[in-house]
Amino acid sequence: MTELDIDMLLVGAGPANLALAVALEELVPDTPQRTLIVEQHDGVVWQRGMLLPWSQSQVSFLKDLVTLRNPRSAFSFVNYLHSVGRLDEFINLGSATPYRLEISGYLSWVADSLATTKVEYGRKVASVEPRRDAAGGIDHWSVTMADGTTLTCRDLVIGAGRDPHVPEVFDRLPAERVIHSTGFAHAVGALDPETTRRVAVIGAAQSAAEMLWTTHQSFPAAECTMIMRSIGLNSYESSKFTNEIFYASFVDTFHESPPEARAQLLREMHRTNYAGLAPAMLETLYRQTYLERLTGTERLHMVTMTDVVSARTDGGEIVLGLCDRRTGRTSEFRCDVVMLGTGFESGMPRMIREMCASFGLDDIRVDRNYALRLPEGSDASCYLQGVNEATHGIADSLLSVLAARSADIVSDLMTRRSVSPLVSDVAAA
Repeated sequence: MTELDIDMLLVGAGPANLALAVALEELVPDTPQRTLIVEQHDGVVWQRGMLLPWSQSQVSFLKDLVTLRNPRSAFSFVNYLHSVGRLDEFINLGSATPYRLEISGYLSWVADSLATTKVEYGRKVASVEPRRDAAGGIDHWSVTMADGTTLTCRDLVIGAGRDPHVPEVFDRLPAERVIHSTGFAHAVGALDPETTRRVAVIGAAQSAAEMLWTTHQSFPAAECTMIMRSIGLNSYESSKFTNEIFYASFVDTFHESPPEARAQLLREMHRTNYAGLAPAMLETLYRQTYLERLTGTERLHMVTMTDVVSARTDGGEIVLGLCDRRTGRTSEFRCDVVMLGTGFESGMPRMIREMCASFGLDDIRVDRNYALRLPEGSDASCYLQGVNEATHGIADSLLSVLAARSADIVSDLMTRRSVSPLVSDVAAA
């Protein structure tokens, strides 16, 4: 076993930590920092499980890793397009929302362009434990990798994303027959068209709809059925008034609100991100169902207001127990594979919970600048990215606030270390 001591470790090479690495380079360029990003996969890929060739982001290209903090940054999405010779083509496309493939390419380009932060791939974190000083405060973190290497750091940032939500009812099904959206792009390519004739997609949001449509198009002999609790598919809530909740400035408003106001905001904003579809996908699915009814070739089905109450195997089939929420009647639905568009766990990821349990922290909370509240007297720091929706608003796991959040974390970190960050270009302007 080897041990490496560094100043700052960022877990996960996703948009959040890449934005933070850029902010460190731009805001405190003269501060010596031994900073390392570790990524469990072999490269940077955005929304790996749902990186479909035709899928688009729902967010403007201006909400990249830097522009809302520093419009002059060399790490902007526009500069990426210019560097790869596609700026003219993107402008001519006439869309503010890039394809996911373009955003993924942009993130990989940013990772390759970092000057002072090193990115190591194929490095999976096995555990994180605190190291205490004589007074009981946490002064360092000991991060054990899957290969047995130990990384010791003073400042830790966890931006590895949330845990997939797999409802317990599916726990006993064979893993290869249950595909969560986080693994869809790879798993759907491994399915046998000869044996995949009945597909059940669970959920009613964008990821479920994209899995349904991809499967319908990829397996022309398959019956594709979407099973949902809602009364039908809905569009995202996307009015310009509502979208102001995605402003970085709204984080302060949300954070300062009392718990009951936060709960109302989260409840009413649910359809802005979780419980809706993009209008183009709604139109595509409805026109397909219409044409299939018209021609008598129905393969696309919607089962609404229905709960999945059981799941088992019967020979080579999966048998789902369904309960109609309108009548209370139960029925069985037989299929070959189940696809889960069930999203992510709302609580803290397992890695964070286990880390906090190691030093007896049951109440996992961050302050306004995303720093985990550690025992009194701790010199170490830990920042949590993308998992603070309950305290920082529904945009916390999205691209919209990355640029501003990175500045918040850098400013807080440098204050702790008594280093003054540069005034950002946005503030200067």
